[in-house]
Amino acid sequence: MKVLIACEESQEICKAFRRLGHDAYSADRKKCTGGHPEWHLQGDVIEILYDKWDLVIANPPCTFLTSAGANRLFGPDHEIKDEVREELGWQAKDFFMEFINAPCPRVCIENPTPMTYFGLPMYDQVIHPYMFGDPWKKRTCLWLKGLPQLRETYRVVPKGSWTEKTRIGTMRSKTFPGIAQAMADQWGRFE
Repeated sequence: MKVLIACEESQEICKAFRRLGHDAYSADRKKCTGGHPEWHLQGDVIEILYDKWDLVIANPPCTFLTSAGANRLFGPDHEIKDEVREELGWQAKDFFMEFINAPCPRVCIENPTPMTYFGLPMYDQVIHPYMFGDPWKKRTCLWLKGLPQLRETYRVVPKGSWTEKTRIGTMRSKTFPGIAQAMADQWGRFE
């Protein structure tokens, strides 16, 4: 299966699909940190999104869409206090919607809970790393097209919240190995 993992520099999901023999590629504007530049397409992912892919898994930037950022956008009376941030939010929504509308039979978009202001479609599933063997809480929403919900594989007791444990943005947004492996195992069987 030909798989595109969009907005992934860590290559965690890409490597999980590659271990199962799939033709998987990570894509991001950043250089990859997963150790396999030969499987990384560096540049604007929209330029390759309309190529023929069997599965697209997208992790678009959430900085301006997440409900956790609402306090930076709105004042105490719910008025917009940062017009630049609002414009960046609308641009982030447009980018997000490129994946929703991608001409691919199977799509998963992963992001934290969005704020309602930007009107993203309702997500299909909520998962946490502790449901897949990694001992952390990190509420992650999945928007699914042509894919079943991800089944829990190995529940462990969470140590706490991942977002409270780490303050580094790139570390906070990386996909956990258990979730990546579940995606490959469960969604890699479709041809």
